[in-house]
Amino acid sequence: MSIFNTGVNPLRKMGRVVPIFITITNDYAPYAAAAIHSLTHYTNPNRYYRVIILYDKMTFKNRVRLRALATRNCAIQFHKMKYNVYMRAIVKYCASWTGSGDFFSSAVYYYRHFIARLFLQYEKAIYIDSDVILRTDIGELFDIDLGDNVIAAMVDPKVEVVPEFREYVENALGVPHKEYVNSGVLLMDLKKLRKCKFIATMIDIINEYNADLVAPDQDYLNVILKGKIMHLPAEWNQQPMKDLPKDTKLLHYNLTEKPWYYDDVPQGELFWDNVKGTGFYGDLMRAKENFTIQDARMDKLKIESLVKKAGELAKAKKPVMKLVKKK
Repeated sequence: MSIFNTGVNPLRKMGRVVPIFITITNDYAPYAAAAIHSLTHYTNPNRYYRVIILYDKMTFKNRVRLRALATRNCAIQFHKMKYNVYMRAIVKYCASWTGSGDFFSSAVYYYRHFIARLFLQYEKAIYIDSDVILRTDIGELFDIDLGDNVIAAMVDPKVEVVPEFREYVENALGVPHKEYVNSGVLLMDLKKLRKCKFIATMIDIINEYNADLVAPDQDYLNVILKGKIMHLPAEWNQQPMKDLPKDTKLLHYNLTEKPWYYDDVPQGELFWDNVKGTGFYGDLMRAKENFTIQDARMDKLKIESLVKKAGELAKAKKPVMKLVKKK
């Protein structure tokens, strides 16, 4: 039995498992390592955690380095995504739109939506982006009562402050901007996601509209689960800022706020502190040294393109897609 599939054997006396999912490509392995390393710092010694990494292609070396982050009560498990009929539809959809440049043009962004379908042994789970750092026990997030809601996520702060995003969400998606959430940190009721047939519904909408969207994977989540999302407090998905609130529990280096490329990202030192000891520190230092002014300009152009696109789509007189009604 492969170590890459099993992780650490569960310690039964520790109670139910806290499953945490991360979806990455090979290039994102170093950032995921920092996220996992930070997570293991704060685990409750009386609980058992399992980090499940969903991936497509990854080198053996990177899997070994990530697997080495397992601790006594935190297992690391790998799951290679297979291209079934639903995934092929998503790959085709991604290829049909250049979308928002390199930000959301990969099928890997949709892997989180397959968790409920693939892992029937779990009734509840957490998803986190690879570009986050934990500052507390993630078990606290898992213990939040979802009530009648399907998922919990934080209202996207960039939608509130960027007029083009705000108008896009309201006009093109038909979602109140104060309800539109960021999908980088999710607490999910997997039973409810299976019951509402989330994946099948998303594929139906993709096939029906083939809509060009700003942040497709996130947009579909907001449209399909509208009215069924609990709003997490900002402390669970806080983005870098000069005066970081002391109650921040999870820091999210969203979009271009990447300390592995830029020197001026607030709380960048938290990321580097967590990379040390993961086996990826040297790789990231070399990547940072090779990051050019032209690369920085490309990042800026991607953001400008994203905002411009949101502004253009915001002119829609009615939502560009809606739930497909079964005949």
